[in-house]
Amino acid sequence: MAAENKNARVIVVGGGLAGLAACVRLAEQGVSVDCFSIVPVKRSHSVCAQGGINATNEIARQQGFSEWMHMDETLFGGDFLADQPPVYEMTHWAPRIIDLLDRMGVPFNRTPEGQRDLRLFGGSLFKRTHFSGATTGQQLMYALDEQVRRYEAEGKVAKYESWEFLWPITRGEGAERRCVGIVAQDLRTMQIRAFPAEAVIMATGGCGLIFGKSTNSVMCTGGAAARCYQAGAWYANGEMIQVHPTAIPGADKCRLMSESARGEGGRVWVPAKKGDTRDPRQIPENERYYLLEERYPKYGNLVPRDIASREIFSVCVDDHMGVDGRNQVYLDLSFKDRDELDRKLGGILEIYEKFAGEDPHDVPMKIFPAVHYTMGGLWTTFTPQERPADPRQDLNCGRDTVTGMKFGAANTMMTNITGLYAFGECNFAYHGATRLGANALLSCIFDGLFSGQGVVNYVRTEAEPVENVHQSLYDEAVQQEHFKTQRLIETAEAGHNDPATNPYQIALEMGDEMTAACTVVKTGPRMEQAMTRLRELQDRYQNVRLADGGMWTNQNLSFTRALGDMLILAEAILQGSINREESRGSHYRPDFPDRDDQRFHKTTIAKFNAKTGRPDFDYRDVVTGLVKLRPRDYGKTSSEPKKSKEPATV
Repeated sequence: MAAENKNARVIVVGGGLAGLAACVRLAEQGVSVDCFSIVPVKRSHSVCAQGGINATNEIARQQGFSEWMHMDETLFGGDFLADQPPVYEMTHWAPRIIDLLDRMGVPFNRTPEGQRDLRLFGGSLFKRTHFSGATTGQQLMYALDEQVRRYEAEGKVAKYESWEFLWPITRGEGAERRCVGIVAQDLRTMQIRAFPAEAVIMATGGCGLIFGKSTNSVMCTGGAAARCYQAGAWYANGEMIQVHPTAIPGADKCRLMSESARGEGGRVWVPAKKGDTRDPRQIPENERYYLLEERYPKYGNLVPRDIASREIFSVCVDDHMGVDGRNQVYLDLSFKDRDELDRKLGGILEIYEKFAGEDPHDVPMKIFPAVHYTMGGLWTTFTPQERPADPRQDLNCGRDTVTGMKFGAANTMMTNITGLYAFGECNFAYHGATRLGANALLSCIFDGLFSGQGVVNYVRTEAEPVENVHQSLYDEAVQQEHFKTQRLIETAEAGHNDPATNPYQIALEMGDEMTAACTVVKTGPRMEQAMTRLRELQDRYQNVRLADGGMWTNQNLSFTRALGDMLILAEAILQGSINREESRGSHYRPDFPDRDDQRFHKTTIAKFNAKTGRPDFDYRDVVTGLVKLRPRDYGKTSSEPKKSKEPATV
């Protein structure tokens, strides 16, 4: 073991919740932090999260809920593809995370008695979601950023906003390989620099732009994770992409309508008569088809996202019952009290009115599923540890000990490259085959606070000081990225608009193909067709041309560079989907409609083959021991419309 390094430095790539929480944990332990964000921190994609954050509290326990049940819902909702110890720790840390956020000043909604209010969310019949109106992500971001700015003022954190991560710097081979820094580029001056560090934390979110239109922000390309993947980090469960059931279809992108709308009583329906084009306010109750309530009478509109998306897709695409003959259904809140809606959902209702031009207080919203979240991500590891079971919390546990993760273990959420970590959405660990709504904010903050302690211990006692790394290693990494940049800049031609080599046209075609073949419904032949198309696009990318050759705030360069990485990551996602011949969670294949635990209760691991430029695949058993596998059944009944009924109360 190395002597304690009191001058250790850690690089955090990503300014969202996972990155900020990591900065707080590291800085409070006296570790110096460099935080890189491609946009100003307060514009990171975490700010777009709307609905809430899950955790048990005393009010939830009075309903009969517990941390153990939260864990069980998460594993069950994820169709048992997640390793169980990380989920155990995340759900059992959740109450203290909420208490911490409360003390930081997050303005959680309150009951008339002053207690933190709770709302229903998909995948549960219990109220266990804490929220701050419909802008929860924004409120959490602002609270954590205040803490980071305090450490920034003390000189413990340095922010590099508008800097793009280009490559992880590593030394050694095989099991001895270690990450010792990064190469990054200032997107204003276009300067490329190397930054040494004892450890690097990737907290760069998902890859929604691979699918073109999504609810993700435009910086969610997955490029950073793809570069780590090409550098040798494994990518796990890439085929597990979540499609959110309720988004505003748009010409440019899809805008999220939070699951909190359904949690607060919103009802999904279409006219029961195909082709009915009447104003929805003129269609009486008995002529409406409330598809989720009729097909899933127990959960109704609270079914998990993958199920709701498939049912909406089925009604519109298969049954041709979409509103106005288009791929859209109604999400109806118009029967709810206006003041209550504004208090709990004001943020998203304003978004809908702004972009759709109709007031959702009066007229049902028109929505359709859209790509939303990446369950897969960089593969990470952990150290298991037995813990005494607490019967006050772990209802239905029935055992003396349970296996969680060892707090402070240096390998907690470390990739297969020593010293390179993955936190938040770019980490595969917590959600399995489908993420339950309101678990995303929890997993991000949990990673920063829990896993961040492991990083502290690693850089203090196990990492080799970067002073021992020869400067030539950093110089070579910078030269490598200079070469890549220069090669793209040399293609620049003002006014270039040839579709065959235009990066935006290639990205558009990639998004259309990936969405059509690899989202709500997947089949082998259609995905094979998409793979052929994807490789054609990869070939076209080799001759891509920029329209801007400038070296000052060149967004054309940044996007085109990311496009190459998206095309590589898209292949890992698509091939993993082809290989997984089963239906599990968000991965639904009518040609293999059943879950196949014997063959595929395993983690998909894609390893980039630098010689072929293609992924090689390996499969690892899922770590279990806490919850037994069982059918994932939310009580579906007939798909045929029946007489509508009033919304169930829970």
